Formats: sequence, C-alpha cells, structure tokens
Amino acid sequence: MTDHASQAKLAVVTGANTGLGFETAKGLVRQGYRVVIAARNPDKGHAAVEALRGGCLGAQVRFEPLDLDSLASVHDFAASLHASESSLDLLVNNAGVLALPTRKLTQEGFERQLGVNYLGHFLLTSRLLPLLVASPAPRVVQLSSLAHRGGRIDFDDLHGERHYDPWRAYRQSKLAMLLFSQSLQQLSETEGWGLMSVAAHPGLSRTALFEHGVTSRGMMGRLFRLVLPFISQSAPEGARPTLFAATAGDVRPGDYIGPAGFAETRGASKRARIGKHAQDSVIAERLWHVSCELTGAEWRAA
Repeated sequence: MTDHASQAKLAVVTGANTGLGFETAKGLVRQGYRVVIAARNPDKGHAAVEALRGGCLGAQVRFEPLDLDSLASVHDFAASLHASESSLDLLVNNAGVLALPTRKLTQEGFERQLGVNYLGHFLLTSRLLPLLVASPAPRVVQLSSLAHRGGRIDFDDLHGERHYDPWRAYRQSKLAMLLFSQSLQQLSETEGWGLMSVAAHPGLSRTALFEHGVTSRGMMGRLFRLVLPFISQSAPEGARPTLFAATAGDVRPGDYIGPAGFAETRGASKRARIGKHAQDSVIAERLWHVSCELTGAEWRAA
C-alpha cells in the first residue's frame, strides 16, 4: 500500500476514458492529483492514460478496469484499490449511459441505465468507504443531470419491465444519483465520517453519449443535433461543474453544482436548482434501502 502522507491526493473517476470523465480526469491531473481512470474498455482506458501523460508533464495516472454493468466487476475493482492504496481522497461517480433506445439489462438483471448510472456507483461507493474515511477530507461527487427534475422513482416498475421509455429510465437514474448524494451526506453526518457528499450536472454538453442514445435516431434526433451547438457547451466546459464540486474550497456538504448560464445549460459554475422529487426524504430513504437490497451494499467505514 502507498503511504498517504508522502503521496499526492488520490482520485478515482469512473468512465474517465472519454467525454466528461476524461476532461474531469485532465483537470484533476493538472491540479496535482494521482488519478485512477476506472473504465470498462481497456484499450480506451490505456489510450486515455497516454493522452493525459502526453498532455501533462509528470501526470500520475493509471487505468483500472471497472464495468458498472457487473457487480462482480465493482467488487474486483474495489478489492484491487484496497490492495494498492491506503486511502482515497476523491471519488467522482461520472460514468453513465444515456437514453438507450431499447430496454437492456445488466448482468444482474437491472435495467441498464439504472444499473450502470446509479446502482453500480452505489455499491462502488460503499466498497470504497473505508478508503475514503481514511483520508483527511474525503469527497464524493455524484453526476446527476438537468433531466432529474422530470424524474420519478417508480418503485413498482423500477427496471421498466412493464413499460420502458428511454428518457423516463434516464431521468429516473439521474434523480437516483441526486437522492444518493444527499442521503450519503446525511449518513456521513450521523456516523461522523467527515465525508463530504456533493453532486453536479454538466448542463447540456456535447459528448459521445448523444451519439449512442435516442438522439442519434430519427428526424427529431437529426433536428436536435442541428440545434445542439447553439444551446450547449463542449465537454471541457461541461466538466467544469464536476471539477468545481470536486475541488473548490467553498463547496458545502450536500451542494448541487451546475452551469450558471441560461437555464443551467452552459456557463460558469454555481449552485444548481434541485427538483422537488429530489427533496423528498421519504423517497430518498426508501431508495436507499431498496438499493442496499439489490446490490448487497453494506455501509461500514472499517
């Protein structure tokens, strides 16, 4: 294991091989963090490592395989990090999939957007908790979305078995991430962990996710891609709220950070508006218990 006192701060960023995750990793490397790129595709992961090393002299960055589609992979990743590190300063739960046109399932049978975007991160955070609380000032950032405001947690059809709609499933997963962030902060305060839990959203950012979701299909998809450059921002700009949430000194426990521009779609970072369903403590508590049951997550600091 590494000696925390003699090392730069350590950050794990999921899905950091491309898009917002890559830009987040780049920003952290430039701030002197040691960064673990946790991603599913080894070729893309190693290419991202080389790109970061080539763009930043002395970058301390490495790739570790993590497939959020598989809870077994989450356990393997956590075990590997426990074996190599004594503490973890920052966890950025960034990876995700967007509006999959047809219903797909994770290896455990979860609806894939809920499983990859939320449940995998829920288990990952619980497994890395002992490393986080061993850090002097640990921070966890959950990636939510503007779409959370239209989301509902459908406990009666959580995995879209009766009715699957791509955007409905996406909104649910991003609402779950924001509820998770707030519940984790409350638990940290109750247990005295000293962990800061915050959330962020990138506004409307041009990334490869739009090419893999429903926006790439049909006339409406083509129209959306034509309009997108005028109402959105680049991936580096979209990563700014995440980096602010992850590193800024004036971030408060439980904050939600997003762009300050028109309708929070782009611009500099500020505290974002939280939708009413993300402020429902009853839903948050029920979601936490359901998530523990589905993933087997156990929240022990040691």
